[in-house]
Amino acid sequence: MSDAPLYLEPRLGAAMASLLRSPSFLLSLVDGLGSPLNVVLPDQIALNLDAFRAVLRRHQLSGRVFFAHKANRSSALVRRLTTTEAGLDAASLGELQHALGSGFTADKVMATGPKDPEFLWLAARSGAIVNADGPGELVEAAGIVRTHGLPRLRVLLRLSGFETSGARTLSRASRFGTSFKALGRLLDTLDSFKEELEPIGVGYHLDTTSLDEKATALEGCLLAVEELRLRGFRPRAVDVGGGFGISYLAHADQWERYTSALTQAVMGRHAPMTWGGHGYGLRAENGTLKGALGLYPAFRPVAGAGYLDELLSCPAPGLGRPLGTLLLESLCDLYAEPGRALVDQCGVTLGTVLEVRSPGSGPAMVRLAMNSGDVGLEEHGILVDPVLLRRDGAAPRAGRPVGVHLAGNLCLESDLITRRTVFLPDLPQPGDLLAFPNTAGYCMDFTATAAQQQPSARRVAVREEGGSWRWCLDERYWPVLDTGGQRA
Repeated sequence: MSDAPLYLEPRLGAAMASLLRSPSFLLSLVDGLGSPLNVVLPDQIALNLDAFRAVLRRHQLSGRVFFAHKANRSSALVRRLTTTEAGLDAASLGELQHALGSGFTADKVMATGPKDPEFLWLAARSGAIVNADGPGELVEAAGIVRTHGLPRLRVLLRLSGFETSGARTLSRASRFGTSFKALGRLLDTLDSFKEELEPIGVGYHLDTTSLDEKATALEGCLLAVEELRLRGFRPRAVDVGGGFGISYLAHADQWERYTSALTQAVMGRHAPMTWGGHGYGLRAENGTLKGALGLYPAFRPVAGAGYLDELLSCPAPGLGRPLGTLLLESLCDLYAEPGRALVDQCGVTLGTVLEVRSPGSGPAMVRLAMNSGDVGLEEHGILVDPVLLRRDGAAPRAGRPVGVHLAGNLCLESDLITRRTVFLPDLPQPGDLLAFPNTAGYCMDFTATAAQQQPSARRVAVREEGGSWRWCLDERYWPVLDTGGQRA
């Protein structure tokens, strides 16, 4: 097998590519605000929403796209969405407060996830939709409505454990939702609270990229809608959740080559490719490959809005007709809750190179002013190359690719930005930046901590105007004509 550098080049959208072609601007931001630094592009999230909305129009469906706020805590991204037709999926009391304080009206907010009493009370008091996981939540919500004399609360029933009426296909187990087999008992609970609760539809949440499993769940939801109507309710929405994914890499062949080489390295037939021989879930036992590759599929030919389009075009497993057509005929709106897919190309995390140690043999060790929690690539199984931004502005030397290990700023052996050997076009120098593109979906701040009192990343929002970039602190961004930001 070839010993050529195993690049995993990031896929860069137009705005992201333009931003990374402005190294002096990014260096000035880090010099002023510190490393690590998160940079978000609010206008990109509106473009991503447009792509999802276009899919609904293509299938002649009405509905709403709810941003799964847990993917990123940015105020700028949330506030930018208030100017669009988007809704917001809040999975905690803090996220619900943030949505309402950012300008979302409660009719565009859905409360999901585990719900403590305070979260459920504010959802009911404000008039948000409650995506209920089971009868217990329905009973509690109805009690809040009755006790406080609130208007009927709109609820959406989250289901799980679907089966098809055709070839036997089970949706995977989930700790969220009520089993489809228990739908009757759930509807009995609703019958007891007709004055307090208004069931507007059903939905599911599946932690999978499998179209077959999602098609099974969607067909099950359509059947559940009919059951609700037979009980005298008037459901009008089906929620397909999230999990539309994104493609992190620019080239399919690089992903195929890397994963093949990793398999060979685990088996001892290729030079080591990771720190300490880490196999990302693979291991060799007595000359046999064991385990399963625990990585996000970093190259995906169909993702985001395109994945939703495929789902709606997919024949229902039991009914045999396209799911989008069945939704249209059922007179149901389509709800979706993309998180990662809606913030695709919406953010980049910057880290300053502090030290470069070149051992006698093997890859150099590059220490950054950030840690693995600041850019949670390993946590989410995402392999992608950073972009080297030279402080001196010099272009990388042609034909000089180098393999390096990227270490963080914590006093832990395990603090590696990524365990794999990363190939860069040139050896970084102290003061240079490494830019990690496309971190807005979960990688930017989902696992960030203040361990060892190291500074956590600040966040800025940027916008390109007339060939130059403007910026402001994330919390100072408001979607008005002029944000008052500083110009590069």
